Amino acid sequence: MKVAFLTLGCKVNYYETEKMMKDFRRHGFEVTEFNDDADVYIINTCTVTNIADRKSRKMIHRAKKKNPDRVVVAVGCYVESGGAELEKDAAVDVAFSNKDKVDIAEKVIAYLSGTGRMEKLAADYGEMPEPHTAAGRTRKYVKVQDGCNQFCSYCMIPYVRGGGVLSSREETAVLEEINRVAEQGYKEVVITGIHLSSYGVDRSGEKQFVALKGAPLAHLLREIDRIPGIERIRLGSLEPRIICEEFMEEISGVGKLCPHFHLSLQSGCDTVLKRMNRHYTSAGYKESCDRIRNYFENPAITTDVIVGFPGETEEEFETTRGFVKEAGLAGIHVFPYSMRNGTGAAKMENQIPQEVKHRRTDILLADARELSSDYANSFVGKTERVLFEEIREVDGKEFLVGHNERYVLFGVPAQQAKSAGYAQNEIRPVFIGEKNIIF
Repeated sequence: MKVAFLTLGCKVNYYETEKMMKDFRRHGFEVTEFNDDADVYIINTCTVTNIADRKSRKMIHRAKKKNPDRVVVAVGCYVESGGAELEKDAAVDVAFSNKDKVDIAEKVIAYLSGTGRMEKLAADYGEMPEPHTAAGRTRKYVKVQDGCNQFCSYCMIPYVRGGGVLSSREETAVLEEINRVAEQGYKEVVITGIHLSSYGVDRSGEKQFVALKGAPLAHLLREIDRIPGIERIRLGSLEPRIICEEFMEEISGVGKLCPHFHLSLQSGCDTVLKRMNRHYTSAGYKESCDRIRNYFENPAITTDVIVGFPGETEEEFETTRGFVKEAGLAGIHVFPYSMRNGTGAAKMENQIPQEVKHRRTDILLADARELSSDYANSFVGKTERVLFEEIREVDGKEFLVGHNERYVLFGVPAQQAKSAGYAQNEIRPVFIGEKNIIF
């Protein structure tokens, strides 16, 4: 019996998809590609923007159109936010919430049995195939935290991920998982969560992460640093307010930690940040960037920016443009504001027209490309340790590509890499010339 997965959205979703795959394999299913023929199609949905909702619906309908007699399962954040709409959607056979992901295989089996399909499929297949391993992978996401209680005015995530309740995994469970990951041959782990900076808050008696000064996360990183076989530790998105002296002093001693920090900004203008219910100022964000640079050499500091937030004037937008350049960011993910019903921002006056949002998005994307190019070119003439990941075609030529610790993508011509003995899932020194930078 075959099951296929499609994942939309954040790194946490990708981590949870891997867990669901493991659950299905344990129950005897063969996991196949989403474009292949399967008996069950599972779409792990996202609802962070209206575009994410539309894409979730599109992929659900694509699966049903491709195989009308197969079972299409929707799971995740769009299920949480779009329940009534999903109930009317004939393309969805069954839907599950985020909390159902932990035992989704049993729930799907129960559904199949209730419809009589399970017995027919089992008869068609006879013995189930042996589960396969994740050999050949290089980077593994490890979710350590769930939930968010920040309630930014534009965001649905606190409502669809536990209603503001925070949940952190026990440190021993995280370390056991990463030990298994190391045994499987992974070289790099990415520590992630819905609001990673809140790791440990729910077990501390505090209500907000700022009171802990990052101590639980820092302790976890030091313990991961001890695990043999893991050569790199990378952090998911962080709140800029966690970047205090105490936290930086602790993590600067974690030898395997990659100097790559994704600090959510959303706007470089204080008046917009206030309307967003972000609890910092642009000056505070800049202090966090400077503090990181005090502890790490040439760190990659990347961010997210929302353009066209309700009421954003041209002057406020230009303030954001100036700020991201002043902050010297290595990369920016740019998103046009997307109205989410049920959030505070959806009720605000002066919603920005789509054409204005798109124009501003294009302008900031051009700025982002320039910043990324400048940062990548700062490595020309240096020797970087690259974790090789895959063969990729670039301008009609094949390259073995991978990332350095600061998550800049470099490539070596495939034939040259073969001659040098470079291989996937190896970390090797590479002298960087302009032609080695991959955009």
